[in-house]
Amino acid sequence: MSIDVSVENVSKEFRQFIALKDISFKLEFGHIYGLIGRNGAGKTTLLSLLASLMEPSSGHIKIGGETPFENRSVMPYVSFIVEVDYNDEYEPITSYFDFAKEYRPNFDIEYAKELARRFKLPLDKPIRSLSSGMQSALNVTLGLAHRNPVTIFDEAYVSMDAPTREIFYQEVIEEQQRHPRIMILSTHLVSEMDYLFDHVLILDHGRLIMDESFEEVISQGVSVIGEKEKVDSFVNNRKILSTQSLGNTKSVMLYGNLSDTDTVEAEKLGLEIGPVSLQDLFIHLTKEGE
Repeated sequence: MSIDVSVENVSKEFRQFIALKDISFKLEFGHIYGLIGRNGAGKTTLLSLLASLMEPSSGHIKIGGETPFENRSVMPYVSFIVEVDYNDEYEPITSYFDFAKEYRPNFDIEYAKELARRFKLPLDKPIRSLSSGMQSALNVTLGLAHRNPVTIFDEAYVSMDAPTREIFYQEVIEEQQRHPRIMILSTHLVSEMDYLFDHVLILDHGRLIMDESFEEVISQGVSVIGEKEKVDSFVNNRKILSTQSLGNTKSVMLYGNLSDTDTVEAEKLGLEIGPVSLQDLFIHLTKEGE
Protein backbone atom coordinates (compact mmCIF):
# COMPACT_ATOMS: atom_id res chain seq x y z
CA MET A 1 0.00 0.00 0.00
CA SER A 2 1.82 3.11 -1.28
CA ILE A 3 0.45 6.46 -0.14
CA ASP A 4 1.57 10.05 0.20
CA VAL A 5 0.75 12.66 2.84
CA SER A 6 -0.11 16.31 2.18
CA VAL A 7 -0.47 19.09 4.74
CA GLU A 8 -1.93 22.32 3.37
CA ASN A 9 -2.06 25.59 5.34
CA VAL A 10 -2.65 23.78 8.62
CA SER A 11 -2.96 25.73 11.86
CA LYS A 12 -3.89 24.49 15.32
CA GLU A 13 -5.11 26.64 18.18
CA PHE A 14 -5.76 25.74 21.81
CA ARG A 15 -7.90 28.53 23.22
CA GLN A 16 -5.58 31.55 23.05
CA PHE A 17 -2.44 29.55 22.20
CA ILE A 18 -1.47 28.99 18.56
CA ALA A 19 0.53 25.75 18.41
CA LEU A 20 0.92 25.59 14.62
CA LYS A 21 0.79 28.46 12.16
CA ASP A 22 -0.03 27.86 8.49
CA ILE A 23 2.05 24.70 7.97
CA SER A 24 2.33 23.18 4.47
CA PHE A 25 4.46 20.26 3.24
CA LYS A 26 4.24 16.89 1.49
CA LEU A 27 5.63 13.51 2.53
CA GLU A 28 6.53 10.98 -0.14
CA PHE A 29 6.29 7.23 0.26
CA GLY A 30 9.59 5.44 0.88
CA HIS A 31 11.35 8.29 2.71
CA ILE A 32 12.48 8.73 6.30
CA TYR A 33 11.72 12.20 7.66
CA GLY A 34 13.43 13.80 10.61
CA LEU A 35 11.17 16.20 12.50
CA ILE A 36 13.14 18.42 14.85
CA GLY A 37 12.38 21.46 16.93
CA ARG A 38 12.89 22.82 20.41
CA ASN A 39 10.52 22.04 23.26
CA GLY A 40 7.19 23.68 22.56
CA ALA A 41 7.88 24.10 18.86
CA GLY A 42 4.74 22.15 17.93
CA LYS A 43 6.19 18.75 16.97
CA THR A 44 3.82 16.56 18.98
CA THR A 45 0.83 18.68 17.95
CA LEU A 46 1.72 18.22 14.28
CA LEU A 47 2.25 14.47 14.69
CA SER A 48 -1.03 14.14 16.60
CA LEU A 49 -2.81 15.77 13.69
CA LEU A 50 -1.18 13.37 11.24
CA ALA A 51 -2.21 10.47 13.48
CA SER A 52 -5.83 11.71 13.54
CA LEU A 53 -5.87 12.25 17.30
CA MET A 54 -7.28 15.73 16.66
CA GLU A 55 -8.46 17.95 13.83
CA PRO A 56 -6.68 21.08 12.60
CA SER A 57 -8.23 24.43 13.40
CA SER A 58 -7.80 25.35 9.75
CA GLY A 59 -6.23 23.83 6.67
CA HIS A 60 -6.33 20.31 5.29
CA ILE A 61 -4.50 17.02 5.87
CA LYS A 62 -4.73 14.23 3.31
CA ILE A 63 -3.33 10.71 3.62
CA GLY A 64 -3.65 8.74 0.43
CA GLY A 65 -5.92 11.50 -0.86
CA GLU A 66 -8.37 11.13 2.04
CA THR A 67 -8.99 13.12 5.19
CA PRO A 68 -7.73 10.79 7.95
CA PHE A 69 -9.68 12.03 10.98
CA GLU A 70 -12.17 9.33 12.10
CA ASN A 71 -11.64 7.64 8.72
CA ARG A 72 -11.68 3.86 9.22
CA SER A 73 -10.15 3.24 5.81
CA VAL A 74 -7.05 5.28 6.76
CA MET A 75 -6.50 5.15 10.53
CA PRO A 76 -5.53 1.44 10.80
CA TYR A 77 -2.64 2.16 8.41
CA VAL A 78 -1.12 4.99 10.45
CA SER A 79 1.00 4.15 13.50
CA PHE A 80 1.75 6.81 16.11
CA ILE A 81 4.35 5.53 18.58
CA VAL A 82 4.98 7.53 21.76
CA GLU A 83 6.20 6.89 25.28
CA VAL A 84 3.38 5.12 27.14
CA ASP A 85 2.72 4.78 30.86
CA TYR A 86 2.43 1.03 31.45
CA ASN A 87 2.11 1.16 35.25
CA ASP A 88 -1.36 -0.38 35.15
CA GLU A 89 -0.60 -3.01 32.51
CA TYR A 90 -0.53 -6.49 34.03
CA GLU A 91 -0.79 -8.28 30.68
CA PRO A 92 2.33 -9.77 29.04
CA ILE A 93 3.86 -8.48 25.81
CA THR A 94 2.23 -11.27 23.83
CA SER A 95 -1.20 -9.79 24.58
CA TYR A 96 -0.12 -6.57 22.86
CA PHE A 97 1.05 -8.59 19.89
CA ASP A 98 -2.32 -10.33 19.69
CA PHE A 99 -4.14 -6.99 19.87
CA ALA A 100 -1.97 -5.54 17.09
CA LYS A 101 -2.53 -8.62 14.94
CA GLU A 102 -6.29 -8.09 15.21
CA TYR A 103 -6.41 -4.34 14.55
CA ARG A 104 -3.36 -3.64 12.40
CA PRO A 105 -3.76 -5.23 8.94
CA ASN A 106 -0.03 -5.27 8.17
CA PHE A 107 1.21 -6.45 11.58
CA ASP A 108 3.87 -9.17 11.33
CA ILE A 109 3.86 -11.09 14.59
CA GLU A 110 6.90 -13.19 13.66
CA TYR A 111 8.92 -10.04 13.00
CA ALA A 112 7.67 -8.62 16.32
CA LYS A 113 8.91 -11.72 18.12
CA GLU A 114 12.27 -11.44 16.37
CA LEU A 115 12.57 -7.80 17.47
CA ALA A 116 11.63 -8.81 21.02
CA ARG A 117 14.46 -11.32 20.93
CA ARG A 118 16.92 -8.71 19.70
CA PHE A 119 15.81 -6.26 22.37
CA LYS A 120 15.84 -9.03 25.01
CA LEU A 121 12.20 -8.45 25.91
CA PRO A 122 10.63 -11.13 28.16
CA LEU A 123 7.39 -12.04 26.40
CA ASP A 124 5.76 -13.67 29.43
CA LYS A 125 6.29 -10.94 32.06
CA PRO A 126 3.72 -8.23 32.91
CA ILE A 127 4.52 -5.10 30.92
CA ARG A 128 4.39 -2.95 34.07
CA SER A 129 7.35 -4.91 35.48
CA LEU A 130 9.63 -3.97 32.59
CA SER A 131 12.23 -1.23 32.93
CA SER A 132 11.57 2.08 31.18
CA GLY A 133 14.17 1.13 28.57
CA MET A 134 12.43 -2.17 27.85
CA GLN A 135 9.08 -0.43 27.63
CA SER A 136 10.54 1.93 25.04
CA ALA A 137 11.88 -1.10 23.17
CA LEU A 138 8.36 -2.56 23.20
CA ASN A 139 7.00 0.68 21.73
CA VAL A 140 9.41 0.70 18.81
CA THR A 141 8.91 -3.04 18.28
CA LEU A 142 5.20 -2.44 17.78
CA GLY A 143 5.84 0.51 15.47
CA LEU A 144 8.22 -1.38 13.24
CA ALA A 145 6.18 -4.60 13.20
CA HIS A 146 2.95 -2.75 12.33
CA ARG A 147 4.57 -2.22 8.92
CA ASN A 148 2.11 0.55 8.24
CA PRO A 149 2.57 2.88 5.24
CA VAL A 150 2.75 5.82 7.67
CA THR A 151 4.81 5.13 10.80
CA ILE A 152 5.45 7.93 13.30
CA PHE A 153 7.91 7.73 16.19
CA ASP A 154 7.57 10.67 18.58
CA GLU A 155 10.56 10.44 20.95
CA ALA A 156 9.60 6.83 21.59
CA TYR A 157 13.22 5.71 22.05
CA VAL A 158 14.60 8.20 24.58
CA SER A 159 14.52 5.75 27.50
CA MET A 160 16.54 3.10 25.68
CA ASP A 161 20.26 2.92 26.36
CA ALA A 162 22.75 3.65 23.58
CA PRO A 163 23.34 0.02 22.47
CA THR A 164 19.60 -0.63 22.29
CA ARG A 165 19.00 2.57 20.33
CA GLU A 166 21.68 1.45 17.87
CA ILE A 167 19.76 -1.79 17.28
CA PHE A 168 16.66 0.30 16.62
CA TYR A 169 18.52 2.52 14.13
CA GLN A 170 19.80 -0.54 12.27
CA GLU A 171 16.29 -1.94 12.09
CA VAL A 172 14.92 1.37 10.76
CA ILE A 173 17.35 1.23 7.84
CA GLU A 174 16.88 -2.46 7.10
CA GLU A 175 13.10 -2.41 7.55
CA GLN A 176 12.80 0.58 5.23
CA GLN A 177 14.53 -1.50 2.56
CA ARG A 178 12.35 -4.55 3.21
CA HIS A 179 9.04 -2.73 3.61
CA PRO A 180 9.27 0.91 2.45
CA ARG A 181 6.93 3.39 4.08
CA ILE A 182 6.69 7.01 5.17
CA MET A 183 8.59 7.05 8.45
CA ILE A 184 8.73 10.14 10.66
CA LEU A 185 11.26 10.33 13.49
CA SER A 186 10.80 13.16 15.97
CA THR A 187 13.86 13.51 18.16
CA HIS A 188 16.14 15.58 20.33
CA LEU A 189 19.00 13.16 19.56
CA VAL A 190 19.79 14.98 16.33
CA SER A 191 23.53 14.29 16.15
CA GLU A 192 22.93 10.59 16.88
CA MET A 193 20.14 10.04 14.36
CA ASP A 194 20.72 12.46 11.49
CA TYR A 195 22.24 9.78 9.23
CA LEU A 196 18.84 8.07 9.15
CA PHE A 197 17.07 11.06 7.57
CA ASP A 198 16.31 11.42 3.88
CA HIS A 199 14.50 14.68 4.51
CA VAL A 200 14.41 17.21 7.33
CA LEU A 201 11.52 19.26 8.72
CA ILE A 202 12.37 21.92 11.32
CA LEU A 203 9.67 23.57 13.41
CA ASP A 204 10.27 26.77 15.35
CA HIS A 205 7.55 28.47 17.42
CA GLY A 206 4.83 26.70 15.47
CA ARG A 207 6.19 27.58 12.04
CA LEU A 208 7.91 25.33 9.51
CA ILE A 209 11.28 26.97 8.84
CA MET A 210 12.96 24.09 6.99
CA ASP A 211 11.58 21.52 4.54
CA GLU A 212 14.53 20.16 2.56
CA SER A 213 16.42 16.98 1.79
CA PHE A 214 19.12 16.13 4.31
CA GLU A 215 21.86 16.86 1.76
CA GLU A 216 20.36 20.24 0.92
CA VAL A 217 20.06 21.20 4.59
CA ILE A 218 23.65 20.45 5.56
CA SER A 219 24.94 22.09 2.40
CA GLN A 220 23.52 25.39 3.67
CA GLY A 221 26.17 25.77 6.33
CA VAL A 222 29.97 25.80 6.31
CA SER A 223 32.64 26.28 8.93
CA VAL A 224 35.64 28.54 8.31
CA ILE A 225 38.77 28.16 10.44
CA GLY A 226 42.02 30.07 10.26
CA GLU A 227 43.92 33.17 11.34
CA LYS A 228 41.60 35.70 12.93
CA GLU A 229 42.25 38.57 10.55
CA LYS A 230 41.92 36.40 7.44
CA VAL A 231 38.72 34.78 8.70
CA ASP A 232 37.22 38.19 9.51
CA SER A 233 38.05 39.39 6.02
CA PHE A 234 36.55 36.32 4.37
CA VAL A 235 33.28 36.25 6.34
CA ASN A 236 32.59 39.98 6.04
CA ASN A 237 29.03 40.63 4.81
CA ARG A 238 28.05 36.95 5.17
CA LYS A 239 25.43 35.51 7.53
CA ILE A 240 27.31 34.32 10.62
CA LEU A 241 25.66 31.71 12.84
CA SER A 242 28.36 31.42 15.48
CA THR A 243 31.92 32.46 16.27
CA GLN A 244 34.64 30.92 18.44
CA SER A 245 38.17 32.17 19.04
CA LEU A 246 41.26 30.68 20.63
CA GLY A 247 44.31 32.90 20.55
CA ASN A 248 44.86 34.03 16.99
CA THR A 249 42.71 31.22 15.57
CA LYS A 250 39.07 31.84 14.79
CA SER A 251 36.25 29.50 13.81
CA VAL A 252 33.10 30.88 12.20
CA MET A 253 29.95 29.03 11.19
CA LEU A 254 28.29 30.53 8.12
CA TYR A 255 24.79 30.05 6.77
CA GLY A 256 24.75 29.80 2.99
CA ASN A 257 26.57 28.03 0.19
CA LEU A 258 30.06 28.96 -0.94
CA SER A 259 30.66 29.48 -4.64
CA ASP A 260 33.66 28.05 -6.45
CA THR A 261 35.18 31.53 -6.36
CA ASP A 262 34.68 31.67 -2.60
CA THR A 263 36.38 28.31 -2.18
CA VAL A 264 39.39 29.41 -4.24
CA GLU A 265 39.63 32.62 -2.20
CA ALA A 266 39.54 30.64 1.05
CA GLU A 267 42.32 28.37 -0.17
CA LYS A 268 44.47 31.38 -1.07
CA LEU A 269 43.96 32.74 2.43
CA GLY A 270 44.95 29.40 3.95
CA LEU A 271 41.54 28.91 5.52
CA GLU A 272 40.07 25.51 6.35
CA ILE A 273 36.55 25.00 5.00
CA GLY A 274 34.45 22.24 6.52
CA PRO A 275 30.86 21.01 6.84
CA VAL A 276 28.39 21.96 9.54
CA SER A 277 26.34 19.29 11.30
CA LEU A 278 22.56 19.25 11.20
CA GLN A 279 22.52 19.72 14.98
CA ASP A 280 24.66 22.85 14.78
CA LEU A 281 22.47 24.30 12.05
CA PHE A 282 19.34 23.46 14.00
CA ILE A 283 20.63 25.09 17.19
CA HIS A 284 21.56 28.32 15.50
CA LEU A 285 18.59 28.55 13.12
CA THR A 286 16.19 28.31 16.07
CA LYS A 287 18.14 30.62 18.35
CA GLU A 288 16.99 33.91 16.85
CA GLY A 289 13.57 33.73 18.49
CA GLU A 290 15.01 33.52 22.01
